[in-house]
Amino acid sequence: MTASAGAVAGATTGCGSRVETGPLPDWADAGFSGSTRTPHVLGARGEIVAVLFGHPLSRSRKHGTNNKILWVARPAATPPAATTPDALRITATLDGAGTRVTREVAGGPGPSIVDLPQAGCWHLELRWSGRTDVLDLVYADS
Repeated sequence: MTASAGAVAGATTGCGSRVETGPLPDWADAGFSGSTRTPHVLGARGEIVAVLFGHPLSRSRKHGTNNKILWVARPAATPPAATTPDALRITATLDGAGTRVTREVAGGPGPSIVDLPQAGCWHLELRWSGRTDVLDLVYADS
């Protein structure tokens, strides 16, 4: 995979998603003022973006920082029938290890703290309101 302009490698070889450092997609920048140049990872299907306020992500955080991720879903072509958004369900699998954990963001895509138990490349399967996408996130050791 070739990194686009303004992108940085995903940190480990084989980790498919790239951390972009350019502007957020137009559909994901509502609520931001000024420059929207912030580290982010776009889902493979283009349905969701993970805005990484805790970049680089880490297995153990120090100095009061955390693995804050703002999940922004692309507006749906047809709004879901439910009046209450489903939770964002995250199934994370550690590349090469088979370790699998689940996390949930109540109320669907939005702000979250996503801590994962080991360093490495994590493949995330994301499900919310009848929609799905996938992306990889790298967590460092410290």
